[in-house]
Amino acid sequence: MICSRCRKKFADEESKCPHCGEPRPDAGSGVFQSSTVLISAEGADKVYRSVEDVPFPLRHRLLKSTNSPNSATILIADRRGRQEITKAMRSLPGTGQRRLMQSLLSGAARPGNEGWLRPAWKKTILALVLVFTLAVVAFVFTHRW
Repeated sequence: MICSRCRKKFADEESKCPHCGEPRPDAGSGVFQSSTVLISAEGADKVYRSVEDVPFPLRHRLLKSTNSPNSATILIADRRGRQEITKAMRSLPGTGQRRLMQSLLSGAARPGNEGWLRPAWKKTILALVLVFTLAVVAFVFTHRW
């Protein structure tokens, strides 16, 4: 096989070029997916590889608690993972899509959702409160009782 980067030959069995380290184009993406379920119950912490591995009584409690109105989805992803999740969420219908997109993009600016209390407004309000406080302090010290 010939490397697409350095144009040197290498063996077909190798997953990347031994000269420059470029991965083979037909090699897998190298993405590894895993899941871990941590349950802290009855004074013990136990780790399971999937929901199916959780014993029935705990699985029943887990499913009941995650399907309640007080439950939430926690996603931890790097920038690339966030982009991939965002692409996947675009296929969801209506409200579910909107809620998940908002939670994913919570750190990023979203058009149409700026609100009235922007950083400039916060600074203006803080400055006005400071000026008012100084005026009250000056009045107290200069006023004759």
